Amino acid sequence: MIRKLSENTINRIAAGEVIERPASVVKELVENALDAGATSIDVTLVSGGRSLIRVADDGCGMSAAELDLAVERHATSKLAEDDLVNIRTLGFRGEALPSIGAVSRLRIVSRPATGGEAHEIRVEGGRKSPVRPASHSRGTLIEASDLFFAVPARLKFLKSERAETAEAADVLRRLSLAHPQVRFTLASEGRELISLRGGDRLTRARAVLGEEFAANSIALEAEREGVSLSGLVGQPSYTRAQANQQFVCVNGRPVRDKAIAGALRGAYADFMMRGRHPAVALFITLPPEEVDVNVHPAKTEVRFRDAGLVRGLIVGSIRQALAGAGNRGPANVAAGTVAAFRPEPQSGYAPPPRNWTAPPRPGFAETQASFEAFAPPSAAASYEPAPTEQVDVPLGAARTQLHENYIIAQTRDGVVIVDQHAAHERLVYEKMKAQRAAEGVITQALLVPEVVDLDEASAARLLDVAEDLARAGLVVDGFGPASVAVREVPSLIAGGNIAKLVKDLADDLAALDQTTGVEERVDHVLATMACHGSVRSGRRLKPEEMNALLREMEATPHSGQCNHGRPTWVELKLSDIERLFGRS
Repeated sequence: MIRKLSENTINRIAAGEVIERPASVVKELVENALDAGATSIDVTLVSGGRSLIRVADDGCGMSAAELDLAVERHATSKLAEDDLVNIRTLGFRGEALPSIGAVSRLRIVSRPATGGEAHEIRVEGGRKSPVRPASHSRGTLIEASDLFFAVPARLKFLKSERAETAEAADVLRRLSLAHPQVRFTLASEGRELISLRGGDRLTRARAVLGEEFAANSIALEAEREGVSLSGLVGQPSYTRAQANQQFVCVNGRPVRDKAIAGALRGAYADFMMRGRHPAVALFITLPPEEVDVNVHPAKTEVRFRDAGLVRGLIVGSIRQALAGAGNRGPANVAAGTVAAFRPEPQSGYAPPPRNWTAPPRPGFAETQASFEAFAPPSAAASYEPAPTEQVDVPLGAARTQLHENYIIAQTRDGVVIVDQHAAHERLVYEKMKAQRAAEGVITQALLVPEVVDLDEASAARLLDVAEDLARAGLVVDGFGPASVAVREVPSLIAGGNIAKLVKDLADDLAALDQTTGVEERVDHVLATMACHGSVRSGRRLKPEEMNALLREMEATPHSGQCNHGRPTWVELKLSDIERLFGRS
């Protein structure tokens, strides 16, 4: 039998769509305060928001009649003439306050900024009390206590008080980034967790994401066909284990959108190690009719009318910003080592002066000669002073090679260690990208096509993108149901292990996101080929070859990271070395 649900049940179902946890209440109430033009918003939590959530603002406030209507379903001041396309506010459904009132004990006190008396209304478990006079300054105070007392089954799905508080703090930080001119505070159990003064976007980003992010980020400004993009993007060397430092706002609305997250992965695909995530604070502005914010009741997801335009703007702008930042290598990783091991000075010990040399001991030369005969170094060490013109350049003068993979270079004030395989991998990749952008990747035809045996799915996958592979310089044809024939390869990787390259490409293509664009897919193919065509570990280099590699790294963009996001070089400052030996 079909029957109509009661009004109370309908309200609770609506509340379940909007109010999932205390952070959801904080989000809705703070968004209401922002839409009311507040310049100061104070949030207080007790027991992670279960016992009490209080939000006070200095916005425009409400009259008695507006207060009575505000807790009714589908009543809103934010939707002009029922226009669901031209949305210019953060909230517009008119469901937040009645939904909160359906699952908690809600109290609202408000006084209009234009003057008049303050009034109060209460809603408990969906039951509304009459509006009555109250005492309050300009703005609105909303208290939601005993959250989910009307639906106690929902309480078992909440996390610990600390976790719920942290989630509410994250919501407030995201909203504060979108509205840097507003002052925000968050207090919990008598402690102030967040205190943000109103200011500009850069100051707010520094306060929310930290000084380390600000020091390792690049400012971004771009515009395309009416869509503008601005904010800060982290350097490839500054990564996170989780995507919890990706703050994206669309028309002032913080969102967690899968399409935007995919665009960020594409933008950093050339620089980011698998399993790592960039840190960004991005602000997208476009005409309201070009974005649908009514995708989800919580309004955390959006749908763009031209998703390809937005994705292209994000990917292209971030890549251009990273390229324009120059060849910034990784931070000085030795500092952590020095901090972890700082020997205590020995009693009565005085370190020798810097120019002190140990006196020769009898038989030392003979012992050294016998040791070198037993275990020869990877490459001949240079005992001559490094040329001044090379010591003064960023990566210094090559002095030796260790373990057939690490180049040791001397700079004016330290030592640089270079991973030759990772460095050459980036150089080959950038060369192939430059060729493709100019006249196309230069290829070399194989006298005898190489047949590579695969499984049917992998062979089909490669043949499906054969056109993309050809643009990257790799020409393949079908050769039976489970094999491909390679006819041409990029000249820069000629002579490599073609069979292994093709198998790796098939595996990589299977792992790519379906939303990956054509250009990003071609770049991924080039990156895989560059890895196979670079100088391998275990190859001994002559001094002139090592110096040539260093000079080419200095002239190549993004040479601080290989194609997989790993650092290609690290630097150990002389001051750090001296601290390790207790000399400073």
